[in-house]
Amino acid sequence: MNIHKLTLAALLVAIGALSAHIVYIPAGASKCFPVQHAINVLCAVILGPKEAVSVAFVISCLRNMAGTGSLLAFPGSMIGALLAGLAYRRFNSTGAAMAGEIFGTGILGGLAAWVIAWAILGSKAAAWFFVPPFLISTVGGSIIAGLLIKSGVLSHIMPTQLSSKAGK
Repeated sequence: MNIHKLTLAALLVAIGALSAHIVYIPAGASKCFPVQHAINVLCAVILGPKEAVSVAFVISCLRNMAGTGSLLAFPGSMIGALLAGLAYRRFNSTGAAMAGEIFGTGILGGLAAWVIAWAILGSKAAAWFFVPPFLISTVGGSIIAGLLIKSGVLSHIMPTQLSSKAGK
C-alpha cells in the first residue's frame, strides 16, 4: 500500500465532502458539484483511474450520509472519474483527462442519472434532463482542475512527467 497515494486520496475525499456544504448548483432532483469534477480530474491525473473511482464513490457516500447529495451523485461522479483516469492513462494528457471527465459525467453520467431517477425515484423527466446541468458542472470543474495543473501549484504531488510539463 502506498501511503502517499492513500493520504492524497483521503485529502481529496475530505475536500470533496466538505465542499458539498458550500458550492453546488441545484438542478431539479439533482445537485451538481463542480468541485467534485475538479477532484475527479486531479485524482485521475495524480493517482490513476481506480483511485479516482474510489474517491468519487466515497465522496458520493459521504455526501448522501450528510444529506448534501442524492443517489444521482454516484453515476456521474464515478463514470466521469473512470473515463478521466482511462483517458489520462491512454493519452498522458491533462486535456484528455478533462475530456474524459466531461464526456463521462456530462453525457454518460447524465443519462445514467436519468435511469436512476426514473427507476428508483419515480421521476418523469426526459432522458436528456440531467445532461445540461451535469455538463455545466463538469466543464467548470474540469477547467478548474486543468488550470490548477497547468499553473504548477500542485507540481510537488504530480507524477514526474507531468510536473516537468506544468512548470514550462
